[in-house]
Amino acid sequence: MHIEISIPQQTLMLFDNFGGVKALYSISTAANGVGCVKNSGCTPLGKHIIRAKIGANAAPDTVFVGRRATGEICTPELMAEFPERDWILTRILWLSGCELGVNRLGNVDTMQRYIYIHGSPDGTEMGKAGSHGCVRMRNDDIIELFDLVEVGTSVLIRND
Repeated sequence: MHIEISIPQQTLMLFDNFGGVKALYSISTAANGVGCVKNSGCTPLGKHIIRAKIGANAAPDTVFVGRRATGEICTPELMAEFPERDWILTRILWLSGCELGVNRLGNVDTMQRYIYIHGSPDGTEMGKAGSHGCVRMRNDDIIELFDLVEVGTSVLIRND
């Protein structure tokens, strides 16, 4: 299996081992567009792998900060209390770049930038750029994807 993320279409496609589409999801990538430089707030392009899966069996809407569950469940009231938070919910697929000097090591390292595929609050608009660099998904979708992929799954993020 492998994943392809289309920035222009704001979609994530999961392909089976024979090249057939196993799943298609609407997503949200960076409001700042594409780019690999640290602190850019952009979604990195190129070849990646899933380096870590975080949050197995966590309840939907579980809040993560620094890749650790906080013990909170995201609610409208919690979101109103902490309006500045970048909500990372339910599951995390932590990406690592595979292309030296493009998205791996130095000032362009996807993993060191903490770029994830992760769940989002229910009201988050999908199909439109809006994240801080990560790939946002609906909570039900990230749970499904999380259960279908393994650590080491290849992820291609493309802008064509």
